[in-house]
Amino acid sequence: MSASFADSPHRQSAKPPRSAPVGANEQPVPFHVGETLSYRVSWSAVTNAASLLLGIPERRDFFGFQTWHFRGEAHTQSPVRNFVPIDDQFDSYADAITLDCRQFEAHQNEMGKASNLVQRFSPSGHPTHLPPPLVVVPPNTRDPLGALYALRAADWLRLQELRMPVYDGHQLYELRAAREASSDPVSVAAGKYTATRISIRLFQYEKELTAVHYVMWIANDAARSPVLMEADLPFGTIRAELTSTTN
Repeated sequence: MSASFADSPHRQSAKPPRSAPVGANEQPVPFHVGETLSYRVSWSAVTNAASLLLGIPERRDFFGFQTWHFRGEAHTQSPVRNFVPIDDQFDSYADAITLDCRQFEAHQNEMGKASNLVQRFSPSGHPTHLPPPLVVVPPNTRDPLGALYALRAADWLRLQELRMPVYDGHQLYELRAAREASSDPVSVAAGKYTATRISIRLFQYEKELTAVHYVMWIANDAARSPVLMEADLPFGTIRAELTSTTN
């Protein structure tokens, strides 16, 4: 099963979209509205376990903040879908200047059970004019989807390490990303790339969660697309390789 962003069945809880102009104090980013990245996801020995779409439907004014609207969709494919049916959509509204999360939405339908989560992030120690539902988080917190775009926006030619708090709707983590290699050759369905390899680890209360580990390869080109992503998890290894891009 696959779905386009335009066909999404989930209602958005934010205000109706308005055009959001680019601010003078915004940093250049390698992504843009209308971009869609398509991935084939393998799980252990299953080479086509799921599909993944990452895209940017819009920029918008969000309760007075200029934001990027990031969206991710994941759908299991046959034969995995026969026993693990999953149709998930995640929406992130990230501040256009800082990429801090303003709102995170998780619309999940897994194994026949549907759930919808909407949270607006309120940095501790800072007044906010966002309406409920609010969750208090440390300053500069990202959601998991927004964190991916923040890693993509980072200048890894100069950075060796990047740390950020990440809240997934239930748990707060410290994400620590480190550059492991600057020119890895990577061959995926979308083509051949030279990429920067980023190792990603999660911590809670200064203790590493050793059961999970992520690696992401970011292309060394103007788009800086994540061309390959791997996750070592307790239930197996998940690998997402870029199959196509739409500008």
